[in-house]
This record gives sequence, structure tokens and C-alpha cells, in this order.
Amino acid sequence: MKIRHLVWLRRIIQTFFLCLFLFLLVESRLSQDIYVDYSIAFSADNSIRLDQPVTFFFKLNPLIGLTSLLSGHSFIPGFLWGVGVLLITIFLGRVFCSFICPFGTIHHAIGSIRPALKGDRMIQANQKTPDQKIKYFFLLFLLIGAAVGLNLSGLMDPIALLFRSMAMAVLPGLGAGLRSVFDVMANSDIKVFNLISYGAEVLLSPAFGYNVQAYQTAWFIGLVFLIILFLNRIRPRFWCRILCPLGALMGIFSRVSLLKLKKDQDKCTNCNLCVKHCQGAASPHPDQVWEAAECLACFNCHNICPEGALAFTFTRQPKLNQKPDIGRRAVLGSILAGFSVPLLGRLDGRMDKIADSRLIRPPGSLPENDFLKLCQRCGLCMKVCPTNAINPTLGEAGMAGFWTPRLIMTQGYCEYTCSLCGSVCPTGAIADITTKEKIQRPIKIGSVYVDRGRCLPWSGNAPCIVCEEVCPTSPKAIYLKKETVSRPGGKKLAVQLPFVDLKQCVGCGICENKCAVKGLPAIRTISAGESRSLENQILL
Repeated sequence: MKIRHLVWLRRIIQTFFLCLFLFLLVESRLSQDIYVDYSIAFSADNSIRLDQPVTFFFKLNPLIGLTSLLSGHSFIPGFLWGVGVLLITIFLGRVFCSFICPFGTIHHAIGSIRPALKGDRMIQANQKTPDQKIKYFFLLFLLIGAAVGLNLSGLMDPIALLFRSMAMAVLPGLGAGLRSVFDVMANSDIKVFNLISYGAEVLLSPAFGYNVQAYQTAWFIGLVFLIILFLNRIRPRFWCRILCPLGALMGIFSRVSLLKLKKDQDKCTNCNLCVKHCQGAASPHPDQVWEAAECLACFNCHNICPEGALAFTFTRQPKLNQKPDIGRRAVLGSILAGFSVPLLGRLDGRMDKIADSRLIRPPGSLPENDFLKLCQRCGLCMKVCPTNAINPTLGEAGMAGFWTPRLIMTQGYCEYTCSLCGSVCPTGAIADITTKEKIQRPIKIGSVYVDRGRCLPWSGNAPCIVCEEVCPTSPKAIYLKKETVSRPGGKKLAVQLPFVDLKQCVGCGICENKCAVKGLPAIRTISAGESRSLENQILL
């Protein structure tokens, strides 16, 4: 196979895996048929699961598997795929970064479209720089932190970061913008615009959601994502070269790769085309020592060289490639940070004492300490939640739990017979429970209480039985007592006052979500009473 054919094969494979990632991203939600028959689809005898392998890219990711192993002390089923990726890296170098990683493909594409740097400036930007050590700092920091007991890898892992950004910010943002445009077209007096808007709604709803999706801190997630993409204007594949901890892991394993760059200095005419088109600043020029740990195996240098001075070949020689330039300061700094951050994360008391009452974890979540050892903050459980209740935390879980999932009941509620979040969790931080197990055990995620000062019947303002009507448990956790109360004007009013049976309440939050008193509902859900904690209980 000629090298130009290999470059085109890389581009085809890159496009395929990027499209596959976007397809699985879109498919990580209920189908339209289930949304139509929502009340019928969810039942005690029918545990709904997604048809598509939405965790595929997470299983391929060795960084997620390794940090989960270090923090959770157990091997996550399915992560042998990640071991396979490391074995491929040993033979072929960082081909995952250039052929498979969808985040890397996005950076490659953005850096190629009207690049800000041209000519000599591009050649200068593609020289190896000391800041390429930073990614090794982040890798060691994440590994040491995981070993100490706090898994923060999802904050910087490229797969988790890309999925979280696309699911929480990009898709909802594009969906909101398109809906605004189509709403204007639907309300116009021009029939063609009306038909286009109706057709677009049918075509785009499967991708952008059938309902408006909103997530806490989504604006910040989107801002971080845009900044990372913008950095490609400063230096091509800035993320991959300088920040990516997964790339650093691949770089370490690529030192023993059998695929090597062979240089013929006699043929070189110093045109510097190889440096100009190098995606990883891996020093491809014949006068320089090739940096295997930085090479993304894009084969651009081999393809572009007009004199044939460069060629990738397999060798059986036991000689190791140039070792990664990690740097002593980066190692010492990462060790200090890896030990310090998990300890600092405990200073707010959220991990060792009773958590914030607003911290309602998805059903099946492990106890808090174990949960933070495995949660990758990837956003899969948030994306798949049919009611949009699961959101990233801000400060509810403390510093250690930033961007981990929690339920906001004013925004959605935990469907009584739904256990989708556990079925898509790639690391088991949320256990994969069945609907029958969730109901029969039962699994409680919290409890509710009535704010009598805001409740319409209790305050004497109006009769209301909404919370009792929507309560899904059997027998109902909310029961009514007929009473006569005095209205503000002194008149008597016959009402049914709501009371909560804490033994029956599972904390699903539908009563809070459907409460007639909006803004701050008259019945609210708190985490007390959750099954996963013996300390955070109300009843003895």
C-alpha cells in the first residue's frame, strides 16, 4: 500500500469513528416510539434498555479503565477493549489518537480549516516545546489521585469531556437555536415556511431531543469546550499535544512500538514540509531525534516528503524509542497534586459527613465514597434520563464531586419504573438494577416533606390533591385527611390535607415536579432516607 493510500485510509477511518461517536451520542436517549407511549413503556415488568452500545468509546478508553481499577480496586467488565488499545499502541504507536479518537479528529479538522498559522509560523509552531510535558503532569496527577481514592479522570479524559460537552451544551444549544428559528417559520403567514418548519421538527427531533433539554452549568461546560477548540488557532492539535492525559498514556506505551520513523538525512533538502504538516510536533526532520511519544501516527510527514527521506517501517530491533520527556518538575508536581487534591476534597466534610440535602444521586448509586471512586462525570446518565432530572452538580457534592450527577426535581423527576441511568453507566458507579429490583427492594433516593406555609390546602388558600394523585408508590406515600381550615378572610374551606408516609416514600420527586406551587414547590425532595447510606436516614 502506498503511503498516500494509507493517509486516505486514516481519513476514512477517522470520519467513520467520528460519525459512530455522534450516532451513539444521539442514540443515548429513548426512541420516539417510547416517548409516544411513555406511560405504557415504563412498567414494573419491562426493564427498558437502549438498543445501541452507547458505552463503546468508554470501553475502548484505557485511561478510564485504569483509573477505575486504581480507585475502585476492581476490573470493570468490558474494559479489556482498553487493554487491547494499549497492545495496539505497543505495536503501532499512538494510532488511537490519529485513527479512532473522535476528539482528536475534531481537533485535526479544525486545525486544517483555514489555519491561523501559515508558512514559517506554522513550522515554528510545530517545533517541540517544553509545555508538551504538561499532559504527563495531568496523567500522573489523575493516576495518583485515583490511587488515593478520588477519581477525577473524567474531568480531562477526552472521551468523557467530548461526550459531556456535546450532550450537555452543544446539542441542547443547537436544538434551542433551531427551535427558535422553526417557531418563527411556523408562526409566519407563508405556507412554505410552515411546511419546512413542520418537516424540520420531524427530522431533527431525534437528534436534538423531543423536549427542551437544560442542564445546570451547561453554559460553563460549553464555554470550556469552545476554549479548547479555539486553542487550535494558537497551535495545531493543542489539546492532543499539551493537555490530553490519554495521549500521555499512549505516549508512554509507544516507546516500545515496533513502527518507527526511518530518516535518510542525505536525501533531505531542508524544505521543512515534514515539520509544517506534523500533527504532534514529533520532530520528524532528519536533523532531529524523532519523538515517538509525541508522534500521532498521522503519516503526514512520510506522505508530504518530496525526496522520500522519511518512511515508517516495522523493525524487530529491541532498541527502545526516545523516552517521553516528562521532566522532574512535572513528576514532583503531579505527585504533590495527586496526593493533595483528594485530601483537600475532604475538607468540606461532604465525603465524610452528611451530604447536602440537595445531593440526590440517581437510583442504584453506590455509597458516596465508592461513587466518587468510579464516577467519570461523563454525562451518559444525564443524557439518557427521559425526564431531564439528572444534572451535573455545582457545589452540592463539594469540590470532590464537581460535575457528578444529581437529580433536580423542579426540572424533572425519577420515573418510578425507569433504571436507564444504571444501564449506561460505563464504570458501575450507578449499579445496573432492574425495574423489578428498584420497586421491590425498594431503592430509595430520598424523601419528601410538605412545606405547610406554601401548600395550598394547609395555608387555606385553595383545595389541591396533585401530589397525592401523581404519587406512584403502592400504597401511596402521600395520603390525604379531610379537614376544614380557615381561609385568610375568615371563611371556612373544606380541604384534603396531604401527609407523607416516610416508610413508603422513595424520593422520586414527581410530587415536587408536578406541584401546583411553582418556583419553590410546597412539597420538596431531600436526600435523607436514601438507601445507599445508613447514616443519612430519618427513620430508625
